[in-house]
Amino acid sequence: MSRFPSGWDRRPGVRAGRVTAPAGRIAYVNGRYLPHGEASVHVEDRALQLGDGIYEVTLVSGGRPMDEEGHLDRMERSLRELGIAMPMGRAALKLVMREVIARNRIPDGLLYLQVTRGAVKRDHVPPADPPRPTLILTMRAMDKAVLAARMEEGIAVSSQPDIRWGRCDIKTVQLLPNLMAKQAAQKAGGFEAWLVDEDGFVTEGASTNAWIVDAEGRVITRDLSNAILPGVTRRVLLEAMALAQMPVVERKFTLAEALAAKEAFISSATGAGIPVVRIDGQPVGEGRPGPVTRRIQALYRHQEGRQSGAKNT
Repeated sequence: MSRFPSGWDRRPGVRAGRVTAPAGRIAYVNGRYLPHGEASVHVEDRALQLGDGIYEVTLVSGGRPMDEEGHLDRMERSLRELGIAMPMGRAALKLVMREVIARNRIPDGLLYLQVTRGAVKRDHVPPADPPRPTLILTMRAMDKAVLAARMEEGIAVSSQPDIRWGRCDIKTVQLLPNLMAKQAAQKAGGFEAWLVDEDGFVTEGASTNAWIVDAEGRVITRDLSNAILPGVTRRVLLEAMALAQMPVVERKFTLAEALAAKEAFISSATGAGIPVVRIDGQPVGEGRPGPVTRRIQALYRHQEGRQSGAKNT
């Protein structure tokens, strides 16, 4: 008698005769390039059982990772904060990143990178002699038409209580509070959740940084602290706005300020300057993308074009 339950196929990633993992994609796991359906980690990997790991998501444009150094800098910082070793040197990791992009044949998409403390007998306390870190990379295409529609028309956000831990500056795989906020926002008709702390201040989005434009035309975003993730795209936008001599203020802002703002937008690797046109069902400004947000979109497109052009020459 088979030891497999009825309806199960013996092959990894296959159930009831159907591939459950994304077909036609290649993943990297600990030195091996594998089809998604065959990629796996040890059952006692600490990220799987304890959320003991970090990740990065990098935009790929024209076959090249954008803002690469910024993402790798943040990855190394996250690893240092958790006391996890780099799985390999930066130069070697860059080669792996490019190989994953090439093998997936996706010129424009998102590259996902995850590092965990590795596989070891389960215990809450990290081992004094840790195993080799687990390194995972995957790649997926972006639906550029969907992103273009969001950039053109804007999105709605829903405010949700910020119930996350006290070190949101570390990009860990512990995302359950973020997922709960996203679910609640979606049920409320929003695309993104804006997280609000106990004092009524917006910290950030569940997977993005949050920005508003006040009545004087100043761009406002929360200053860096343990309460928010130091967004790589956030930093790129701040640098671009500084060069363009746009007025920017890094400070806390309340949900009430956001509701009274002339404009609002979000930023992340998956979209720089996506307009927010409704918050909790109320229109932001005139209820459509405004001129400041449009200018910021243009500034990032210019920066992205410079990066991809420079790397392709």
